[in-house]
Amino acid sequence: MQGFKRYRRNRNGCLPIEVGRQLAYYYLSTLISFSESSFFVSPHRLILKTCGTTLNLLGLPRILEIAAQKAKLTTVYRFFYSRKSFMFPERQLGPHRDWKQEVEYLDQIFANGSAYTVGKVNGDHWLLYLTSAEGYSTAIPPHTQVEPEDRHVDYTIEILMSDLSPKAREPFFFLDPVDEGDSVTSSSQAGEISEKLGITNIFPPTLTHLDAYAFQPCGYSSNALIKWGHDSLEYDFDCSPATGNGQPDARYSGEGYYTIHVTPEEGWSYASFECNVPLSSKISHDGKIPDLMALIKRVVNIFEPGRITLTLFISSEHNDTGDETAIEAAQRAFKIALTESPIALCQTQKNGVRMYKRTDKINYEFGGYDLAFASFELN
Repeated sequence: MQGFKRYRRNRNGCLPIEVGRQLAYYYLSTLISFSESSFFVSPHRLILKTCGTTLNLLGLPRILEIAAQKAKLTTVYRFFYSRKSFMFPERQLGPHRDWKQEVEYLDQIFANGSAYTVGKVNGDHWLLYLTSAEGYSTAIPPHTQVEPEDRHVDYTIEILMSDLSPKAREPFFFLDPVDEGDSVTSSSQAGEISEKLGITNIFPPTLTHLDAYAFQPCGYSSNALIKWGHDSLEYDFDCSPATGNGQPDARYSGEGYYTIHVTPEEGWSYASFECNVPLSSKISHDGKIPDLMALIKRVVNIFEPGRITLTLFISSEHNDTGDETAIEAAQRAFKIALTESPIALCQTQKNGVRMYKRTDKINYEFGGYDLAFASFELN
């Protein structure tokens, strides 16, 4: 256990403000998950995902301090901050009230950050701030270095969904209060709903540990840790080249996560899904990690959104796979999954089939990373 995983004490004091009550944690050999806000810790990486009006950027200086003093990680290799445009920006606090303020705040910490707006400024769009390699360092002498072989394929898929159908929203209202000592808990309620809606089957249950939480009176979040590798990925997986002896490269197996957050209230219903397990653009078989099209369909079937924003962020060295780059393959998978095949039965749609139309398609090339962005809405 290296780096961040050395520092396990005083986890709840990690941030100077409350970004979410860390109710439970679960870990695999190289990855720890905290809930209810999603906080994933691996030897050389932290991933923090929150919702509502949390002030996650204000926790960044303290995180960097802990990384340097406790984990002896004094250099930030890359930093990424992204979010979808807020429905109610006026309700946000601190620098989160405005994208310009967030960028100015981050520019005070990082010397080489770049900020981007992807998509329609007067519609659904995605905001991204990222740094080039090693854009931050402390005065403390370096102790732990991240060698190139420690860096797995960097792959993150997001499915951001708005205007959920009434049928999809209803299960996420938990009107009966949970009292201390009851056999029914917020975790057990969330576990039951996860099973009923098929959330536990988004990835093969044998490869997944899911920790979920039900908020009172409504709302839901879950974190899942996933073991992925050669016995669970397709043999023709786009991003897993073979070594000299013909065996798959060991860097293309590992541990990943997915996380879901749901706000079901009518008028501003929203669900987000994020996952960092590399997915094939080819058709997968039962019992294996889903391909990208299958994953999109499974998630969209659960939440039945009226509007969808999808992003795929992938390290550039793993993007060019021959005739078609990974982001081009992703754009094709996005379109096939949502516009060329039925998603789910819905009585309000013609012939009971939900079909989407694509309203935006953008590909970006950053230094070291590429992005596929697309927006869809119901016909």
